[in-house]
Amino acid sequence: MPGPEAHLGPTAAAAAAVLGAIVGLLADRLAARWPDHEDGAIRRPDWRTIVVVVLGALAFGGLAARWSAPRDVVVLGLWFGALIVLLATDLDQRLLPDRITLPLIPLTLIVLLSGWGPILGSGPGAVVDGLAAGLGLTAVLAVTDALFHGGLGLGDLKLSPSLGFMAGVAHLVAGLAVAAIGGAAVLLFLLAARRITLRSFVPFGPILIVGGILAAVAA
Repeated sequence: MPGPEAHLGPTAAAAAAVLGAIVGLLADRLAARWPDHEDGAIRRPDWRTIVVVVLGALAFGGLAARWSAPRDVVVLGLWFGALIVLLATDLDQRLLPDRITLPLIPLTLIVLLSGWGPILGSGPGAVVDGLAAGLGLTAVLAVTDALFHGGLGLGDLKLSPSLGFMAGVAHLVAGLAVAAIGGAAVLLFLLAARRITLRSFVPFGPILIVGGILAAVAA
């Protein structure tokens, strides 16, 4: 299993965290405007801004602390950037735009087949692992979506292949498990604070996105 060749150091990690926070802020401001809102309004910064900025900082800071090879940093950095934008749009509009999720599928597949995947590396085993994760997660979510009568949404299904192609089975399952536990804790807090009810809609996209980021940072 491939891993980082050397740590970039705390200074680089701190600089990357600042960059990630900026990416998060830009993603939030983009999501406040795009895709077009039905009422034409532009949302002001709020709690969603804080969430996306903090996650952006943690993601990019963790990336710099964990990975050092230039190609790995570039590949994961671009992937993280797309995921942060998707998180922002999902929190803002409960939407994972096709213009991001659909291109990610062939792009991550190319990364997998070319052996450029930082997490899985190269070789037949890596390709099989990535394909199994991408197709397997999509199949599981499709079945779950059918059982819950469309409760997940097509955006989640369109995002899932690229997550698997990049992370592989073991890393993706671990990342999603941690993200799900963290998400459950947040939901319990919100329920206790009476900010949501048992009937409130809870998007699943953030769990997938955070799980993908964790799969890379903790690989």
